[in-house]
Amino acid sequence: MAATRATSPEAVAETAGRRVRRPSLLGASGRLMLVAADHPARGALGAGGDPLAMADRGELLDRLCRALERPGVDGVLGTPDVIEDLLLLGVLDGKVVIGSMNRGGLLGASFEIDDRFTAYDAEAIAAARLDGGKVLLRVDPADPATPAALEGCARAVSGLAARGLMAMVEPFISRREDGRLRNDLSPEAMIRAIAIASGLGTTSARTWLKVPVVADMERVMAASTLPALLLGGEVADDPRAARDGWRRALRLPTVRGLVVGRSLLYPADGDVAAAVDAAVEVL
Repeated sequence: MAATRATSPEAVAETAGRRVRRPSLLGASGRLMLVAADHPARGALGAGGDPLAMADRGELLDRLCRALERPGVDGVLGTPDVIEDLLLLGVLDGKVVIGSMNRGGLLGASFEIDDRFTAYDAEAIAAARLDGGKVLLRVDPADPATPAALEGCARAVSGLAARGLMAMVEPFISRREDGRLRNDLSPEAMIRAIAIASGLGTTSARTWLKVPVVADMERVMAASTLPALLLGGEVADDPRAARDGWRRALRLPTVRGLVVGRSLLYPADGDVAAAVDAAVEVL
């Protein structure tokens, strides 16, 4: 693959053009299970106790391939570099592929809330024949960069919808504590974040939400009628408890599936297949 990238860069577009696309986002089960791999482009390489767990691209791709081959895994969420590696490896036929768009809010940076669109845009997602795009929206009422972040996400939602593509929005209310940007995971904050995200763009017809499991999920998810996917977050100290939280939230009418990354790709015991299969079983 490295040789192909160096000598035949046109192979990326050619492979994307030949990719067999799935006819719909949701399979026969009405659920959607995606593996997330867009963390490195934001400088977020840690998983569990290892701050550089995702630094080896070959190992990351190996773990992604193992996850994607498991029954019940519908697809992947990633930035162009990761998606194109997987295209060249030939593992995305029949999969749902979501392109990650705004990665400019680098982890730990003073400008983290200024989450600029440095990866895919709607035009490129359509040209690559992907199935949708994902944006991260963090709203900090005290940070003057927040309005630009809102505007950028709204443009992305509108652009994807105009092309008939899913717009996945991951919203948070955030604030700085001891110099670090932290997401407020209280039910009240998530209700507010969901309300803001639901109103982005010129139409919400193609908008999905990507949300964490927090307390009082029934009240939180009542804030919108948009379909939602649950995010996995950090590698859990107690994976069984995390799965129980997913299971309870999946009973809610708008929750349609999971988007999980590090906790499946870098489980504490190292068994990617078992971690993925346990998550699929929840669905």
